[in-house]
Amino acid sequence: MADSSLPFDGAISAFYEHDAPDAVRAAIRDADKDDILDPGYPYDAEIKRKAYEREMEALQVELVKMQAWAKASGARIAIVFEGRDAAGKGGTIKRLRMNLNPRGARVVALSKPSDTEATQWYFQRYIDHLPAAGEIVFYDRSWYNRGVVEKVFGFCSDDQREHFFNQVPDFERMLVDEGIHLFKFWLNVGRAEQLRRFLARESDPLKQWKLSWIDVEGLKKWNAYSDAIRETLTRSHQETAPWTVIRTDDKKRARLAAIRHVLGALDYDRRDDAAFGTPDARIIGGPEIWSQ
Repeated sequence: MADSSLPFDGAISAFYEHDAPDAVRAAIRDADKDDILDPGYPYDAEIKRKAYEREMEALQVELVKMQAWAKASGARIAIVFEGRDAAGKGGTIKRLRMNLNPRGARVVALSKPSDTEATQWYFQRYIDHLPAAGEIVFYDRSWYNRGVVEKVFGFCSDDQREHFFNQVPDFERMLVDEGIHLFKFWLNVGRAEQLRRFLARESDPLKQWKLSWIDVEGLKKWNAYSDAIRETLTRSHQETAPWTVIRTDDKKRARLAAIRHVLGALDYDRRDDAAFGTPDARIIGGPEIWSQ
Protein backbone atom coordinates (compact mmCIF):
# COMPACT_ATOMS: atom_id res chain seq x y z
CA MET A 1 0.00 0.00 0.00
CA ALA A 2 1.26 3.49 -0.88
CA ASP A 3 2.42 5.65 2.03
CA SER A 4 1.45 9.26 1.33
CA SER A 5 3.60 10.48 4.24
CA LEU A 6 6.78 9.54 2.36
CA PRO A 7 8.23 10.99 -0.85
CA PHE A 8 6.68 9.47 -3.97
CA ASP A 9 4.19 7.64 -1.74
CA GLY A 10 6.88 5.38 -0.33
CA ALA A 11 7.95 4.03 -3.72
CA ILE A 12 11.47 3.31 -2.51
CA SER A 13 10.28 1.26 0.46
CA ALA A 14 7.87 -0.54 -1.84
CA PHE A 15 10.71 -1.38 -4.22
CA TYR A 16 12.76 -2.74 -1.33
CA GLU A 17 9.90 -4.88 -0.05
CA HIS A 18 8.59 -6.24 -3.34
CA ASP A 19 10.97 -5.73 -6.27
CA ALA A 20 14.57 -5.63 -5.07
CA PRO A 21 16.65 -8.73 -5.82
CA ASP A 22 16.61 -11.18 -2.92
CA ALA A 23 20.36 -10.83 -2.35
CA VAL A 24 20.08 -7.04 -2.13
CA ARG A 25 17.17 -7.22 0.30
CA ALA A 26 18.99 -9.75 2.48
CA ALA A 27 22.20 -7.72 2.53
CA ILE A 28 20.37 -4.63 3.77
CA ARG A 29 18.23 -6.53 6.26
CA ASP A 30 21.12 -8.42 7.87
CA ALA A 31 23.72 -5.65 8.01
CA ASP A 32 24.81 -3.51 10.92
CA LYS A 33 25.11 0.23 10.40
CA ASP A 34 28.82 0.28 9.50
CA ASP A 35 28.91 -2.98 7.55
CA ILE A 36 29.91 -2.93 3.89
CA LEU A 37 27.18 -4.59 1.84
CA ASP A 38 29.06 -5.38 -1.37
CA PRO A 39 30.95 -8.69 -0.97
CA GLY A 40 33.38 -7.57 -3.66
CA TYR A 41 34.44 -4.44 -1.77
CA PRO A 42 37.97 -4.85 -0.35
CA TYR A 43 37.01 -3.88 3.22
CA ASP A 44 34.43 -5.44 5.54
CA ALA A 45 33.65 -2.27 7.49
CA GLU A 46 33.96 1.49 7.19
CA ILE A 47 37.19 3.22 8.16
CA LYS A 48 37.27 4.11 11.85
CA ARG A 49 36.06 7.63 12.54
CA LYS A 50 39.19 8.74 14.43
CA ALA A 51 41.46 7.60 11.60
CA TYR A 52 39.19 9.27 9.05
CA GLU A 53 39.10 12.57 10.91
CA ARG A 54 42.88 12.57 11.44
CA GLU A 55 43.55 11.98 7.75
CA MET A 56 40.88 14.45 6.65
CA GLU A 57 42.30 17.20 8.84
CA ALA A 58 45.72 16.86 7.23
CA LEU A 59 44.19 16.86 3.76
CA GLN A 60 42.17 19.98 4.49
CA VAL A 61 45.37 21.88 5.25
CA GLU A 62 46.77 20.75 1.91
CA LEU A 63 43.61 21.82 0.08
CA VAL A 64 43.92 25.33 1.50
CA LYS A 65 47.55 25.46 0.32
CA MET A 66 46.45 24.24 -3.08
CA GLN A 67 43.81 26.95 -3.42
CA ALA A 68 46.30 29.64 -2.40
CA TRP A 69 48.61 28.38 -5.13
CA ALA A 70 45.79 28.37 -7.69
CA LYS A 71 44.91 31.96 -6.86
CA ALA A 72 48.53 33.13 -6.98
CA SER A 73 49.42 31.26 -10.16
CA GLY A 74 46.15 31.70 -12.03
CA ALA A 75 45.63 27.96 -12.32
CA ARG A 76 42.23 26.79 -13.54
CA ILE A 77 40.85 23.57 -12.12
CA ALA A 78 37.70 21.75 -13.23
CA ILE A 79 36.61 18.63 -11.35
CA VAL A 80 33.83 16.53 -12.84
CA PHE A 81 31.84 14.20 -10.59
CA GLU A 82 29.70 11.48 -12.10
CA GLY A 83 28.15 8.29 -10.74
CA ARG A 84 24.86 6.64 -9.99
CA ASP A 85 22.40 8.44 -7.74
CA ALA A 86 23.50 8.29 -4.07
CA ALA A 87 27.07 7.38 -5.04
CA GLY A 88 28.40 10.20 -2.87
CA LYS A 89 29.03 13.04 -5.32
CA GLY A 90 27.62 15.82 -3.16
CA GLY A 91 29.28 14.61 0.02
CA THR A 92 32.67 14.33 -1.66
CA ILE A 93 32.38 17.80 -3.17
CA LYS A 94 31.39 19.16 0.25
CA ARG A 95 34.58 17.77 1.83
CA LEU A 96 36.75 19.07 -0.98
CA ARG A 97 35.55 22.66 -0.55
CA MET A 98 34.59 22.80 3.14
CA ASN A 99 37.57 25.00 4.07
CA LEU A 100 38.13 26.72 0.75
CA ASN A 101 37.29 30.32 0.00
CA PRO A 102 33.87 30.00 -1.71
CA ARG A 103 34.68 32.95 -3.99
CA GLY A 104 37.20 30.78 -5.75
CA ALA A 105 35.63 27.33 -5.35
CA ARG A 106 32.15 26.97 -6.75
CA VAL A 107 29.78 24.12 -7.52
CA VAL A 108 27.98 23.77 -10.85
CA ALA A 109 24.85 21.62 -10.66
CA LEU A 110 22.75 22.39 -13.71
CA SER A 111 19.07 21.58 -13.93
CA LYS A 112 17.16 20.42 -16.98
CA PRO A 113 18.08 22.49 -20.08
CA SER A 114 15.78 25.40 -20.82
CA ASP A 115 13.97 25.55 -24.15
CA THR A 116 16.70 27.86 -25.44
CA GLU A 117 19.55 25.70 -24.12
CA ALA A 118 18.01 22.65 -25.75
CA THR A 119 18.59 24.27 -29.16
CA GLN A 120 22.24 25.13 -28.48
CA TRP A 121 25.39 23.09 -28.97
CA TYR A 122 25.22 20.40 -26.30
CA PHE A 123 28.43 21.48 -24.50
CA GLN A 124 27.60 25.19 -24.59
CA ARG A 125 25.93 25.57 -21.21
CA TYR A 126 28.77 23.72 -19.49
CA ILE A 127 31.40 25.91 -21.15
CA ASP A 128 29.76 28.97 -19.59
CA HIS A 129 30.80 27.66 -16.15
CA LEU A 130 34.43 26.74 -16.82
CA PRO A 131 36.93 28.14 -14.31
CA ALA A 132 38.59 31.51 -14.71
CA ALA A 133 42.13 32.12 -13.46
CA GLY A 134 42.53 31.02 -9.85
CA GLU A 135 39.20 29.21 -9.73
CA ILE A 136 38.23 25.66 -8.83
CA VAL A 137 34.92 24.48 -10.31
CA PHE A 138 33.16 21.31 -9.17
CA TYR A 139 30.69 19.88 -11.66
CA ASP A 140 28.04 17.91 -9.76
CA ARG A 141 27.08 15.97 -12.88
CA SER A 142 28.25 17.25 -16.21
CA TRP A 143 28.12 16.82 -19.96
CA TYR A 144 28.18 13.07 -19.28
CA ASN A 145 24.45 13.21 -18.62
CA ARG A 146 24.13 12.44 -22.31
CA GLY A 147 26.22 9.31 -22.00
CA VAL A 148 24.20 7.75 -19.17
CA VAL A 149 21.03 9.33 -17.75
CA GLU A 150 19.72 10.65 -21.05
CA LYS A 151 20.35 7.27 -22.66
CA VAL A 152 18.67 5.28 -19.88
CA PHE A 153 15.55 7.47 -19.80
CA GLY A 154 15.29 8.14 -23.53
CA PHE A 155 15.96 11.88 -23.19
CA CYS A 156 18.20 11.85 -26.27
CA SER A 157 18.23 9.94 -29.52
CA ASP A 158 20.86 7.35 -30.40
CA ASP A 159 22.18 9.74 -33.07
CA GLN A 160 22.54 12.55 -30.53
CA ARG A 161 24.41 10.28 -28.15
CA GLU A 162 26.70 9.01 -30.89
CA HIS A 163 27.44 12.62 -31.85
CA PHE A 164 28.31 13.30 -28.22
CA PHE A 165 30.80 10.42 -28.10
CA ASN A 166 32.38 11.62 -31.34
CA GLN A 167 32.88 15.12 -29.94
CA VAL A 168 33.71 14.64 -26.25
CA PRO A 169 37.34 13.50 -26.72
CA ASP A 170 38.18 16.58 -28.77
CA PHE A 171 36.21 18.84 -26.43
CA GLU A 172 38.16 17.62 -23.40
CA ARG A 173 41.48 17.73 -25.22
CA MET A 174 40.81 21.39 -25.98
CA LEU A 175 40.17 22.10 -22.30
CA VAL A 176 43.45 20.46 -21.34
CA ASP A 177 45.33 22.15 -24.19
CA GLU A 178 43.96 25.45 -22.93
CA GLY A 179 45.71 24.78 -19.63
CA ILE A 180 42.73 23.72 -17.53
CA HIS A 181 43.49 21.02 -14.97
CA LEU A 182 40.66 18.58 -15.70
CA PHE A 183 39.71 15.78 -13.32
CA LYS A 184 36.99 13.25 -14.12
CA PHE A 185 35.72 11.13 -11.23
CA TRP A 186 33.30 8.24 -11.61
CA LEU A 187 31.94 7.27 -8.18
CA ASN A 188 30.90 3.63 -8.14
CA VAL A 189 28.41 2.37 -5.52
CA GLY A 190 27.06 -1.14 -5.11
CA ARG A 191 23.40 -1.92 -5.66
CA ALA A 192 22.56 -2.81 -2.06
CA GLU A 193 24.38 0.24 -0.69
CA GLN A 194 22.61 2.55 -3.12
CA LEU A 195 19.22 1.23 -2.02
CA ARG A 196 20.19 1.48 1.66
CA ARG A 197 21.08 5.15 1.15
CA PHE A 198 17.80 5.80 -0.66
CA LEU A 199 15.84 4.19 2.17
CA ALA A 200 17.67 6.39 4.68
CA ARG A 201 16.82 9.50 2.66
CA GLU A 202 13.21 8.48 2.30
CA SER A 203 12.75 8.18 6.06
CA ASP A 204 14.67 11.35 7.00
CA PRO A 205 12.64 14.58 6.65
CA LEU A 206 15.89 16.56 6.42
CA LYS A 207 17.12 14.55 3.43
CA GLN A 208 13.95 13.82 1.51
CA TRP A 209 14.62 16.78 -0.76
CA LYS A 210 17.53 14.81 -2.24
CA LEU A 211 15.16 12.29 -3.80
CA SER A 212 13.73 12.74 -7.28
CA TRP A 213 11.55 10.91 -9.74
CA ILE A 214 14.75 9.89 -11.57
CA ASP A 215 16.00 8.19 -8.40
CA VAL A 216 12.80 6.21 -7.97
CA GLU A 217 12.55 5.10 -11.57
CA GLY A 218 16.28 4.46 -11.78
CA LEU A 219 16.00 1.69 -9.18
CA LYS A 220 14.23 -0.38 -11.81
CA LYS A 221 16.90 0.32 -14.44
CA TRP A 222 20.08 -0.93 -12.76
CA ASN A 223 21.17 -3.07 -15.72
CA ALA A 224 20.41 -0.35 -18.26
CA TYR A 225 22.52 2.05 -16.21
CA SER A 226 25.33 -0.52 -16.06
CA ASP A 227 25.35 -0.90 -19.86
CA ALA A 228 25.40 2.88 -20.39
CA ILE A 229 28.12 3.42 -17.79
CA ARG A 230 30.33 0.70 -19.23
CA GLU A 231 30.09 2.16 -22.72
CA THR A 232 30.64 5.71 -21.48
CA LEU A 233 33.79 4.83 -19.53
CA THR A 234 35.14 2.85 -22.47
CA ARG A 235 34.49 5.50 -25.10
CA SER A 236 35.55 8.60 -23.15
CA HIS A 237 38.63 7.39 -21.26
CA GLN A 238 41.71 8.91 -22.91
CA GLU A 239 45.27 9.74 -21.93
CA THR A 240 44.73 13.50 -21.87
CA ALA A 241 41.43 13.25 -19.94
CA PRO A 242 41.26 9.91 -18.14
CA TRP A 243 38.54 8.64 -15.86
CA THR A 244 39.37 8.03 -12.21
CA VAL A 245 36.98 5.49 -10.70
CA ILE A 246 36.43 5.44 -6.94
CA ARG A 247 34.51 2.68 -5.17
CA THR A 248 32.26 4.49 -2.72
CA ASP A 249 30.52 1.85 -0.60
CA ASP A 250 32.55 3.40 2.22
CA LYS A 251 31.91 7.12 1.72
CA LYS A 252 34.68 8.15 4.08
CA ARG A 253 37.39 6.21 2.25
CA ALA A 254 36.04 7.53 -1.04
CA ARG A 255 36.27 11.15 0.10
CA LEU A 256 39.84 10.70 1.25
CA ALA A 257 40.75 9.00 -2.03
CA ALA A 258 39.29 11.80 -4.16
CA ILE A 259 41.08 14.53 -2.23
CA ARG A 260 44.39 12.66 -2.33
CA HIS A 261 44.07 12.20 -6.08
CA VAL A 262 43.51 15.90 -6.76
CA LEU A 263 46.31 17.01 -4.47
CA GLY A 264 48.71 14.43 -5.82
CA ALA A 265 48.20 15.63 -9.40
CA LEU A 266 48.91 19.33 -8.72
CA ASP A 267 52.39 20.73 -8.07
CA TYR A 268 51.32 23.42 -5.62
CA ASP A 269 53.57 25.42 -3.31
CA ARG A 270 54.61 23.96 0.06
CA ARG A 271 53.07 20.60 -0.79
CA ASP A 272 53.52 18.03 1.96
CA ASP A 273 53.43 14.64 0.26
CA ALA A 274 53.47 12.87 3.60
CA ALA A 275 50.13 14.45 4.47
CA PHE A 276 48.22 12.52 1.80
CA GLY A 277 50.31 9.40 1.39
CA THR A 278 49.81 6.63 -1.15
CA PRO A 279 46.54 6.11 -3.07
CA ASP A 280 44.60 2.99 -2.08
CA ALA A 281 44.59 1.04 -5.35
CA ARG A 282 41.88 -1.23 -3.98
CA ILE A 283 39.30 1.54 -4.20
CA ILE A 284 40.69 4.05 -6.70
CA GLY A 285 41.98 3.48 -10.22
CA GLY A 286 40.97 3.58 -13.85
CA PRO A 287 37.87 2.12 -15.52
CA GLU A 288 39.25 -1.38 -14.94
CA ILE A 289 38.11 -1.24 -11.28
CA TRP A 290 34.56 -0.22 -12.16
CA SER A 291 32.04 -2.91 -11.30
CA GLN A 292 28.33 -3.03 -11.90
